[in-house]
Amino acid sequence: MPLVFFLLYALYVGFVHAFEPDHLLAVSNIVSRRSRILPAVKDGLFWGLGHTSTIFLVGVLMVLCQVNIQREIFSYFEAAVGLMLMIVAVCRIYVFFRDERPDTPFHKHEHEHAGENEHVHAHIHFHESHLHKTSYGIGIVHGLAGSGALILLVMTQIPSAAGCLLYLMIFGLGSMIGMAISAGLFSIPFSRKFLLSGGVWRAALVLLPTLLCFAYGCYTIYTNLFTEEEADAISRVFFAGMI
Repeated sequence: MPLVFFLLYALYVGFVHAFEPDHLLAVSNIVSRRSRILPAVKDGLFWGLGHTSTIFLVGVLMVLCQVNIQREIFSYFEAAVGLMLMIVAVCRIYVFFRDERPDTPFHKHEHEHAGENEHVHAHIHFHESHLHKTSYGIGIVHGLAGSGALILLVMTQIPSAAGCLLYLMIFGLGSMIGMAISAGLFSIPFSRKFLLSGGVWRAALVLLPTLLCFAYGCYTIYTNLFTEEEADAISRVFFAGMI
């Protein structure tokens, strides 16, 4: 019975884990390129699959292979996630200004039909890249964040190796469900119906999460690569320069 309880709890914790700020910021920058909800939901599933792949792999190394990963290593993993968030944000801004001009949400084509004069039709084109691989890759990197603490906690609660790995798999299933739901919800403002309302609204919805994603990435690197003393010194220098 205790094992069943922990496994059900793993599903719940994995589901809630998907709604953490860094996860939501990353997925919002992916699904903002979608104009349909279903592909966005698939992006969320692939993110969760990548996230689960990393956690399960680290779990195999720590539980089955008895590999002792130092705590400092996981700080570098967290910093890598921060760098990934910054890269995702920069790439999203680049794609937005390259392909999604906010001042030109549609363009016109001239058509000439038999027996009729030439006239103009307005069309809106939605260029949707196949982002599933990108989502999977982001999920793989995201799985590095907090994986060590999670696995160590599971190892202290579940003595058997099989039970630990089963817990991690169900935790991953919960994160896939949670991320699929959050990705679908985040994609709603970018659906065709909302896109027709104008480019300024879309620009705000794209750029605000992107800037937050970049800032959160900087914060993650800042808190994981520097000690408190180093962080305080950098802060003093930074704010002194602003003044």
